[in-house]
Amino acid sequence: MRVTTTVNGTEREVDGVWPGESLLYVLRERLGLPGSKNACEQGECGSCTVYLDGEPVCSCLVAAGQAIGREVTTVEGLAGDGGLHPVQEAFVEAGAVQCGFCTPGLVVAAHDLLERVDQPSDPEIREALAGNLCRCTGYEKILDAVRLAAQRQAAR
Repeated sequence: MRVTTTVNGTEREVDGVWPGESLLYVLRERLGLPGSKNACEQGECGSCTVYLDGEPVCSCLVAAGQAIGREVTTVEGLAGDGGLHPVQEAFVEAGAVQCGFCTPGLVVAAHDLLERVDQPSDPEIREALAGNLCRCTGYEKILDAVRLAAQRQAAR
């Protein structure tokens, strides 16, 4: 099967995709975008979160064929030509990145939250990130990063 989709603003075409292949596999292995991580393969950990037509999804649960003719934005696609996105910068500066395995999904989830809510409360942040599991950070630095990104976006 041929999958033609727009990934991070560029139309991409992948041939030889088998019907059960996940969007995550296509992104990582066929398109060379390793940001989204393959962890649980069950949609439980959030490490593979990407945007599909502007909605966050666990790409391990999306069949590659479902992305045909649609727009996918990965964690790599959040960064602009001028460098990292403010959410990505905040994660680095707040020390919210340890092993980095959960980071891409958390960054996409935080980005999505801040697109919807300018100054989220701590309960709103916790709710928005509830689908993302982290084994290293204890989450406090992650919350700090989201707060920092929200402050910076408000100052713009």
